[in-house]
Amino acid sequence: MLYVGLDVHVKHITICVLNKHGKLLQRCQLPCLDDVIKFLMNLQGRCEVCFEASTGYGIYFEALSKIASRVAVAHPGLLKLIFRSKQKNDRADAEKLAKLLFLDEVPTVHVPTADVRAWRELITFRGKLIQKRTRAKNGIRSLLRSVGCRVPKEFGLWTIRGMEWLKQKDLKQPMQNLKRNMLVEEIETLTRQTRLVETELARYSKENIAVQQLQSIPGIGLRTAEAFVAFVDDPHRFANSKKVGAYFGLIPIQDQSGSTNRLGHITREGCAEVRHLVTEAVWQGIRYSPTIKAYYERIHRQEKDRKKIAIVATSHYLVRVMWSMLKNGTLWKERSLAV
Repeated sequence: MLYVGLDVHVKHITICVLNKHGKLLQRCQLPCLDDVIKFLMNLQGRCEVCFEASTGYGIYFEALSKIASRVAVAHPGLLKLIFRSKQKNDRADAEKLAKLLFLDEVPTVHVPTADVRAWRELITFRGKLIQKRTRAKNGIRSLLRSVGCRVPKEFGLWTIRGMEWLKQKDLKQPMQNLKRNMLVEEIETLTRQTRLVETELARYSKENIAVQQLQSIPGIGLRTAEAFVAFVDDPHRFANSKKVGAYFGLIPIQDQSGSTNRLGHITREGCAEVRHLVTEAVWQGIRYSPTIKAYYERIHRQEKDRKKIAIVATSHYLVRVMWSMLKNGTLWKERSLAV
């Protein structure tokens, strides 16, 4: 068995090959994936391949899986903890990956199918569209405040009537009118793009049983359910519910030594979009679910300073519950006391 480490970059790929005893056999640098495949096919004997997860890792995984006995995609964050070298270069990185593969110590990541990867990308893209639209709306609010203009109370600013009022409002200065027109045009464009994305997401999620399962939870809508299902993918890949909380970065940073145990902010690892959607869903869950409300109030303890802590803790609780529902194929059930 040969062990191959790949240090992948846009313009080239550095290769390191170890023999069955872990000794260096060959090094080279090739320009593209096709050349790497040809190189691996010409190796004498079976091989295992390891490379670090980055943009396009799914394409590499699928292509290399056809010719290699095993393909391990390494977690970039955990690799930094393993290799804290002051001398870093492509050749050294490829060799380190090959050695980890030889020792069977690669911290791997889950590689979803092409459909799920595209689903994840569109969910994340929608989140970025919403962020851009929010910035444009904040720009409009700032502009109106700068000219001392108030929106009439008869309608909301972002309703059809409100947008028509905004377009017709004369801000006196030509430059300010130009800025207003461009921001309004940006908001309308982003709103139209968001609707197209949401239509496609709804079409894809329509027949997904897992998405329908999670929508049985009060406060969990289609957007939150589909994002959670897409990024969890296979619930059985997590050993327990704590692993799911860590995957979405909802566990606190811990600094423990002897009798001292300090807990800091959450790690914020994993998908920020899912974390944001679940946190928003918690607010609705508190309103409509006695179980979620009881859990929140138990953490909150009617203390003003613990409000954010309680929201994050409830988000962590909700993520664990959602994972358990997917794993066991169950629907949401209200309880008198939250566990």
